[in-house]
Amino acid sequence: MSILSRIASNRLTMAGGVMVALLFAVAVLAPVISPYDPGAVNTQAILEAPSLAHPLGTDGIGRDVLSRMIYGARVSLMVGFVAVGIASLIGVLLGSTAGYFGGMIDAVIMRFVDVMLCFPSFFLILAVIAFLDASIWNIMVVIGLTSWMGVCRLVRAEFMALRSREFMLAAEGLGLPSLRIMLRHGLPNAMAPVFVAFILGVAGAILTESALSFLGIGVQPPDPSWGNILTEGKNTIEVAWWLSVCPGVAILLTVLAYNLLGEGLRDVLDPRLREG
Repeated sequence: MSILSRIASNRLTMAGGVMVALLFAVAVLAPVISPYDPGAVNTQAILEAPSLAHPLGTDGIGRDVLSRMIYGARVSLMVGFVAVGIASLIGVLLGSTAGYFGGMIDAVIMRFVDVMLCFPSFFLILAVIAFLDASIWNIMVVIGLTSWMGVCRLVRAEFMALRSREFMLAAEGLGLPSLRIMLRHGLPNAMAPVFVAFILGVAGAILTESALSFLGIGVQPPDPSWGNILTEGKNTIEVAWWLSVCPGVAILLTVLAYNLLGEGLRDVLDPRLREG
């Protein structure tokens, strides 16, 4: 059975894939499907409850919550993929180097990983952001630079298992450069679990960005973010429940979608799980 057939027959993968595809569509088509300008202020419609004119209500200065939610999906998508892309790049680079060469190189890299793991990631991010401007680009870079350790350990383990395989030994016997062996023979065979880790990491990055924005050190108003919409909802929860419920449900469904997709792909791509 081909990989595509296994994916199509796996309910978790398909459910997560459909939800992620819908999120992509909402983010890409935001200017088309958004009913209002997300920054447009309407003092005649302050804290209006959900209605036909405003399906998810309005906020404290009359902005349409649905429009802000739609544009907020763009922020989540960008933060998730860019931050995890940075983390994956660093993790693959260091993990493949440690796993392939071993010895002192492996020891130095893994001790550095251990040091990084000693610091709680979220508090490390808070400490770094405190010295930088709270812009979306800084947030993406900081999240990426503080969340690569898991990918590094994963790739290292894969390379250590591949190092004794016949095709790797044959490439070394032919005298091929180490970099070519790593890139052409090692990485393609180690990328399946990395791809799964990437998908699962996107969910974590979205949660981190939402938490930072909720604390007021993430995406700054008037730019829409699910986290800063939640912040306003916290202050008006007694009179405007929709400002808390709508972004909260969006974050829940988005993280669930990526987790379902990642877990489903792990079941499909890992031969040991398929045999079990």
